[in-house]
Amino acid sequence: MKLLAAWLGLTLLAMPATGAECRSETYRDDAYTICEVDLTVERLELFLADDDGKAFGHFGTLDNALKEQGLKLGFATNAGMYHDDRRPVGHYVENGVEVQRVIPNAGPGNFGLLPNGVLCLRDGRADVIETLAFVEQAPACRSATQSGPMLVIDGALHPRFLVDSTSRYIRNGVGTSRDGTRAVFVISDSVVTFHAFGSLFRDHLKLPNALYFDGNISRMRAPDLGRSGTGFTSLGPIIGVIEPAQ
Repeated sequence: MKLLAAWLGLTLLAMPATGAECRSETYRDDAYTICEVDLTVERLELFLADDDGKAFGHFGTLDNALKEQGLKLGFATNAGMYHDDRRPVGHYVENGVEVQRVIPNAGPGNFGLLPNGVLCLRDGRADVIETLAFVEQAPACRSATQSGPMLVIDGALHPRFLVDSTSRYIRNGVGTSRDGTRAVFVISDSVVTFHAFGSLFRDHLKLPNALYFDGNISRMRAPDLGRSGTGFTSLGPIIGVIEPAQ
C-alpha cells in the first residue's frame, strides 16, 4: 500500500485534478447512479487489503489510508464477488500481484451464470473481457477482477437474461468502451432485473461489453452527488478513482 501510494503520488502530480463524472438518471422507469471514468486523465485502482492483510471493507477506511499517503479516494464502488472472509471469488490481481487465479468454470451463485468476465486495468485503459477470451488473449493487466455474469458480450445481452424475469435486486456493474478509454460504472437505485440492467449498458450507454459486480450488498461512493456509500456490510474488492489530497 505504501509503495503503491508513493508511486501513485508521483504519477498523479502530472495528471489534472479531475474526478469521475457522476449523475443520476432514469431509464425505462428505473433509477440509476452512473459514474463515468476517462482513463486518459483519471487513475482507476483496485484495492482489497492493507499492508497487514486486513480487508479495507469500507470506502471510508480506504480513504483514510490513502490520506496518510497524501492521496484521497474519489468515486468508488465494490468490484466483484467475495467469500465471507472477503477473499475474491474469482481472478484478482492488484498491481501485478495475483491473489486469485482465473476461474474458467462455473462457480457459486451469479458468478456461475456463464459466461462471466474480467475487468482488466492497464495504463490508460480498462476493458471488460469475457473469461474464456481473457484466458486466450492473456492481456498484461496491471490489475484485474473477475465477476459475473457478463451483462453485455460484444454487443449482445447475456443469453440467459429473461425480459419477464421476476428476480429483482439492487445491482451494480461496469461497462467499457471499445477503445478502452472509458469505463462506466452503474448502480441501480431501485431493484431491477438482469435484463433491464444489461439493456441499460447496451441500449442506453451504448457499451459493447459490460460486467455484473454484485447485488444487494452493492454500494457506490459519488462525492459530487453527496453519496458516501457507507454501510454496515464489509466489502471485498473495491475499485475507485485516486486523486491528489490537495
